[in-house]
Amino acid sequence: MTSDTDSGTDRGALEYDVVVLGAGPVGENVADRARAAGLSVAIVESELIGGECSYWACMPSKALLRPVTARADARRVPGLQQSVQGPLDVPAVLAHRDYYTSNWQDDGQVDWLKSIDVTIHRGHGRLTGPRRVTVTAPDGARTTLTARHAVAVCTGSRAVVPDLPGIADAAPWTSREATSAKEAPGRLVVVGGGVVGVEMATAWQALGSRVTVLVRGEGLLPKMEPFVGEHVAAALTEAGATVRTGASVAAVDRDGTGLTVTLEGGEQLRADEILFAVGRAPRTDDIGLDTVGLKPGTWLSVDDSCRVTDVDGDWLYAVGDVNHRALLTHQGKYQARLAGDAIGARALGRPVDDTPWGAHAATADHAAVPQVVFADPEAGSVGLTLAEAERTGRRVRAVDYDMASVAGAGLYADGYRGRARMVVDLDTETLLGVTFVGPAVSELVHSATVAVVGEVPLSRLWHAVPSYPTVSEVWLRLLETYRG
Repeated sequence: MTSDTDSGTDRGALEYDVVVLGAGPVGENVADRARAAGLSVAIVESELIGGECSYWACMPSKALLRPVTARADARRVPGLQQSVQGPLDVPAVLAHRDYYTSNWQDDGQVDWLKSIDVTIHRGHGRLTGPRRVTVTAPDGARTTLTARHAVAVCTGSRAVVPDLPGIADAAPWTSREATSAKEAPGRLVVVGGGVVGVEMATAWQALGSRVTVLVRGEGLLPKMEPFVGEHVAAALTEAGATVRTGASVAAVDRDGTGLTVTLEGGEQLRADEILFAVGRAPRTDDIGLDTVGLKPGTWLSVDDSCRVTDVDGDWLYAVGDVNHRALLTHQGKYQARLAGDAIGARALGRPVDDTPWGAHAATADHAAVPQVVFADPEAGSVGLTLAEAERTGRRVRAVDYDMASVAGAGLYADGYRGRARMVVDLDTETLLGVTFVGPAVSELVHSATVAVVGEVPLSRLWHAVPSYPTVSEVWLRLLETYRG
């Protein structure tokens, strides 16, 4: 006789209106909006409820970085500088990080899902045909879930580790290890100059590591305006880190005293840990895509309501990182709200407005994706860079302003260094993109997002008066520069 907890036991079948694969912020928001429409929802998760953002990305990384940027800002304020010259209290910073990850316990997230009457299934979920998901629990028992209306794939992405000689035994860090480490390594090599590489280099350099950043290309943060990476690289160098461009890793070897990192060309570096921050891959390799005619391990193509376009029947959705539109938590949650509402509308036979800027269309994914890099200095942008705008064939103009000349910036930080750029569509006189780099610019990004999304004419934006003396006065200076 066997019990229902024996490995391989079939626990039967259950039916819901919607089944969500993945209980990170994206999956939670799909579930929330589908429940708001009155649909029954099951959510499947093999790890912690709350996902990457809550435990290994957004929350722990920003908890590590906030003391770093706060100290940097304080050191730029006369009368306060001498009070903050000592090192950071590393145990206190790490304890603060642990608090914001709930010590890697998901009880609060579980309680929230239960409070909105979403059923949680712990285990690995795989599609096993149209509208069907089989969940294998940690004890091996299986439950089959059938969705009356929709299955939403919200499984996110994972860090890519290149296949290099010695990599298997080197136990390299990815973003997960970098945000959850229990102590600062003496020597840290960071491979990659994107957001994760820059933020983790900033954090661990300030927490006591000797950091070397290796970038294959010409500079940091290559997806933003070129001046952003220049400002951030200069600040990292001043903080004591080494930033090397045109550098590629050929091999990694771990021995009893650390790591030997061999570069292409033969040069070797010694380190205690190495972080690879060189890209992301979709977590779709083992979720049963082949059972519905899709290729495992691929990004999923979707329409603006996040329906998968390569599957018939209008029942499969892919929301967040897995559709490769914008690998950002806030953008994934935006998609999730729209997709959850669209699922509800279709299930209830109501009209779906997936026209540009419609109630069920993730239009901002194309035109107005905001992003903040929490380095020192901060960087933030929304919409198109100048190069991207020029590639569209529009008549455009870039308007730049040195933020050190803004009165509020000078008051915010002695010796403030930063730059702002707005990219103007000359035919419509609206903004296609805005970029800032400098202390405290993260709080400027939403005003730029409103201007870009709202397609606010510059003639009207001229009447949006920034308070004086604040850093946001840069808006007035940009518009004055444009008007000449």
